[in-house]
Amino acid sequence: MEHGVRSGQGPPLTQVYRCLLTGRCPDWTAAEVADVVCSAVCGPVPGGEDRERCHDNSVALSCMSVSLVDKIASCLTSRSVSPAVTSYCEEVLRLLLGDGDLMSQLVHLFQSKDLIVSHLAAKSVSTCVFYSLQTSGTICPVWRQTCVLAFHRSLPGTELDACLWSLTEVCKKLLKGAHQVIFGELLAAFDSALSSLCSKFLPEDGGTKCDRGTTLCLLLDLLEVLTASTWICGAAVCLKSQIITHSHSSALLETVSGSSEYFVKKRALLLLKRVVLQKAGEDWASGDLLLSGLKHEQLSSDMSRLAHNVLTAVAADWLETVQVESASFFGGTRAVRGEEDQKPDCVMLRAVSLLLLKSAELRIQSAAGTGWSRATEVYGYLQSLWSFLRRCSVLLSALTHRCCWISVLFGEQDDDMMEAAKASLSIFLHHRRCSGLEDLAELDAACASGNNPHCIFLLLLQSVSFDHSILLDFLISTETCFLEFLVRYLKYLSADWPGFTAACGRIGCQRSLQQRSSPASCGGDVLEQKTKGEPGGLRLVQYGSSDESGPEDMEVCHDESRMPVCENSRLNVNHDVKQEMSGPPGPIRQKQYESSHSLSQANAALKSSSSSSVLHSEQTGPNMAALSGQVSTSERTVLCLSQLRVLLTRLHARKLFPYNPSSLIKLLAQVENKSQHPVPVQ
Repeated sequence: MEHGVRSGQGPPLTQVYRCLLTGRCPDWTAAEVADVVCSAVCGPVPGGEDRERCHDNSVALSCMSVSLVDKIASCLTSRSVSPAVTSYCEEVLRLLLGDGDLMSQLVHLFQSKDLIVSHLAAKSVSTCVFYSLQTSGTICPVWRQTCVLAFHRSLPGTELDACLWSLTEVCKKLLKGAHQVIFGELLAAFDSALSSLCSKFLPEDGGTKCDRGTTLCLLLDLLEVLTASTWICGAAVCLKSQIITHSHSSALLETVSGSSEYFVKKRALLLLKRVVLQKAGEDWASGDLLLSGLKHEQLSSDMSRLAHNVLTAVAADWLETVQVESASFFGGTRAVRGEEDQKPDCVMLRAVSLLLLKSAELRIQSAAGTGWSRATEVYGYLQSLWSFLRRCSVLLSALTHRCCWISVLFGEQDDDMMEAAKASLSIFLHHRRCSGLEDLAELDAACASGNNPHCIFLLLLQSVSFDHSILLDFLISTETCFLEFLVRYLKYLSADWPGFTAACGRIGCQRSLQQRSSPASCGGDVLEQKTKGEPGGLRLVQYGSSDESGPEDMEVCHDESRMPVCENSRLNVNHDVKQEMSGPPGPIRQKQYESSHSLSQANAALKSSSSSSVLHSEQTGPNMAALSGQVSTSERTVLCLSQLRVLLTRLHARKLFPYNPSSLIKLLAQVENKSQHPVPVQ
């Protein structure tokens, strides 16, 4: 029987839904549709104690009617339907939310023990709440009251889960729609209740906390949205609930080490990783959106507090309590021949590593001038990390050269690998300033901690087969912080050429990339693809026209102590550095994008030019495939950087590069002068 009203009369709900799905007005009046929906929603809904009735017609009608309400509200919020359909949907929704008092019935369904019914109700309510906020700026009182009470009671169950999911969804919609003022008013209405909820689920004093996995993960999703709002709204919204992740970071660290469910540990750790990298919300918010707000002054101290809590936990042997299971696959954890052959969960290993590295980097930057300069303490954290990695990964424990760990562990995640390399470089430069060791002794100590920047850079080049076209890809991509890392490393390289040549001799070129990235490694598949010369299409980023800049415009805070913490996110770093390269110092300017037609033309031209340039370099330069066993690592590195300089020079001369690389070209030329083997521009 087709889904209609229970009496068998009136418009079938499925047909109404199909009409709206195709952008047509149904043949029934708005009053008829509203009457059927209300009748279906108000019908009996079975609880979890009677599972067999979940397939009864009453439940199917309830689910269909709730989905139809969501579709009607979605048609209005998307503004992608015709005026006739818009008018029709507005009338149906007015009848439902007004005389029909549908919201009370939908919110009541949050308590249903049937998870499908509860979730569909939350989805429908969220869309209706967003529509009301978008059109009138008013918060639905029954929804607000239900959620606030659920947060204050903090009783795990379907109602609390639905409230958490619903508020998270509404917040995302408001932030993506740039409704910052409305978002601030909404969050202010829930600020106290959210603080109360987190005090019970994430107690700062280490007390008893709820360990219901589903509820905790939904809460963590909401915390990520709230943290992302500090970047999107900036100084426009500054509420206590936005910094819960920072203020309750100690409790989150305890969740990682103490929760009984592994997926909860992993979700909490990934939240901390994204926050310390300042990438919260990157899955659903665009880079421009995350850069839109003016950063509030409190953010720097919040990040410092987070970094302090992480390092304090590490010093208290927190890493010894972190559990890392075998890598999971679709269908569960795949068992292989023996326990020693199990591949570790590299997502967890990378998250722990980045959390520690970035916390140390933030601590260095925030503590500049305050006396925190104990070099041995900084490297002590790295030793703790290395002990953790050796315990969890047979592959990493077998490495004879510790500096290999970044390229091996992060091989399949370019963005994380660059973040790790950049943080490692900051830690090394700080240790170099504070340790008082001679240069060669400093480099030996760095190798012992897996932190020698020369080795890390050489291994990075080796992982991409010294292919300068892949470096070009990194340079024009907003997905990594490679630009800042390369600039800072090239400055250090020019000042320490003997250390570079020593690192080249240590690494050598006998070890091929395919031998280094065995199938057991965390990044083997991707690295092997790069070895075969298949880096994939260029991820091009187009900026507005750039003016000429002098060498001083390329400064990327060589002295880490002067770098504000709030400028360390991947998006901010790439944006700030490119602005410094393309214009005079001053306030950060927003990116100006070209029209879609001009953008596609520029992309095609850049691809064509870069391809022809690479081909020309291959024709006029030495054959790297033939010379890979004869050319030293130093010569291969200089040749790769020289080819990159040649390509950048040519693209910049033809105004095909997305920002002004003049200062970067000068740094690359300095490396060639050090090697005394410059490559002329053809």
